[in-house]
Amino acid sequence: MLDSLILNDNSICELYKTLSKFHEKYLKDLGVKLPRLKTKGRFTKDALVLTYLSYGYPETRKVTKEELTAFIRTYYPEVNDVQQARHLGAQKGWWIVAGGRDNIVLKVERGSYQLHTLEEPYPGFNNKHRLTNIDNWEDIKKEYNYRCATCGSQENKPHFHWHATKTKLEKGHMDPNKPLEKGNIIPQCQKCNRADRNRWVYDEKGRVIKLADANFVKNFDKPVREKIYKILKDEFENKSG
Repeated sequence: MLDSLILNDNSICELYKTLSKFHEKYLKDLGVKLPRLKTKGRFTKDALVLTYLSYGYPETRKVTKEELTAFIRTYYPEVNDVQQARHLGAQKGWWIVAGGRDNIVLKVERGSYQLHTLEEPYPGFNNKHRLTNIDNWEDIKKEYNYRCATCGSQENKPHFHWHATKTKLEKGHMDPNKPLEKGNIIPQCQKCNRADRNRWVYDEKGRVIKLADANFVKNFDKPVREKIYKILKDEFENKSG
């Protein structure tokens, strides 16, 4: 196990420089975003996770979630559960292998992570950068094989869940708090688009990633609302202290 003390502030900055060089050469033009090193004077969690996993590149090492969490807690003592490694992979394009996810490129146990390469994006990563350059609605639908990004129903074919209904694709907001314009459009069937309109923020694969309308939490069950309240109460009390 790598002693986290090896990654002092200077080490993190040096590792970040290496990440920046690889990102600029191989990943930037493919839509993979490099997280900020710092915000408000603190290392960002994404940068900490990425630098930790990149230690020794290209000979990276398997890192358990517990080890990663312990490292992050040296900078963010309040952290309970580190999810950044998973998000940096499938959602943000960094090729981080997560154990137990049927990967075939590295043998990584469940509950562990390993950075595979800095020269290719995560397999299946949807190049959002490319989609932002698409103006034509037909081109956007073609990019998704004329299927709803959320449920997969195909245009003009019977809907997956409403078999007597013909699928009609509509322009759906990725983020309903932003204009329906280039870079913020995914194809959604009439069922997915109308049922969830203005409630959620979607990624380019049609998956819900955030809540768009805070008022919608009022529809959640009481135990869920209580958990949300506790999370936010702890967060803002810690900030105010």
